Amino acid sequence: MKDNCRKYHNSRGRKIYSNYIGQMKNFQLAIFVISMFIFSCNEEKKTVVEVPIVESENMSLFPLETGDLMFQDSDCGPFCESIEKVTFGYRGAKLSHVGMILKYETGEINVVEAITEGVVITPLDTFLQRSLDTQGKPKVMVGRVHEELQKLVPDAAQFAMESKGKAYDEAFDMTNNKYYCSELIYDAFRHANKGTPVFRLFPMTFNDPETNQTFPIWKEYFEKLNIPIPEGQPGLNPGGLSTSQFVDIVHIYGHPDGFSIKKKN
Repeated sequence: MKDNCRKYHNSRGRKIYSNYIGQMKNFQLAIFVISMFIFSCNEEKKTVVEVPIVESENMSLFPLETGDLMFQDSDCGPFCESIEKVTFGYRGAKLSHVGMILKYETGEINVVEAITEGVVITPLDTFLQRSLDTQGKPKVMVGRVHEELQKLVPDAAQFAMESKGKAYDEAFDMTNNKYYCSELIYDAFRHANKGTPVFRLFPMTFNDPETNQTFPIWKEYFEKLNIPIPEGQPGLNPGGLSTSQFVDIVHIYGHPDGFSIKKKN
């Protein structure tokens, strides 16, 4: 597929260049399974930001910006169910994938994300239509880093774009120059912050909290890879990112599973 050179910019008009993919291959829901597990270590937000829930026909009205984080509740069977059983997103939302917005001067909007095919750039509409709630609305919420971190966005987005084509991190190893979805976001902002992490890492778990035994789906997965289960190794997941003290949820397209619209006291 032919690449086209495009410009994009954030809300302050910063511009950088990169290649992007206009269309991606047929998407498999199983790509979301390789999100990371956190053992009761999600970061809690200090405040709750009120966010609107819009009708699907008005999806284009919300002004997305480069660097926005697109948190998604995907439906991929036992893998996603095991992820969602041990991770908790904003207001209880069951989130198993995350990508970053790239907004071009032309008004075109794409999402850079790490999936099983590797790091790719996906049209926004394709991303939003992957997983819908009972009303036909995307199970996606938008996160935005705090104002004091907005200066990092151009370099973070540039890093994410330049990672296009890198392999998917099926081993969940933070040191192997491969990426799973939230690892790409972590490294992008760490790079932009001159090597200092913005988001926290926590010990991963692949165990069922009800039995304290490895989920069968993960046991089979790692046996096929012929590598040890990385229980207790550092990592992060979309749910944890959505509750980070450095991220505000600024918009919700539909209702992710588990999401509570009620305000926290």
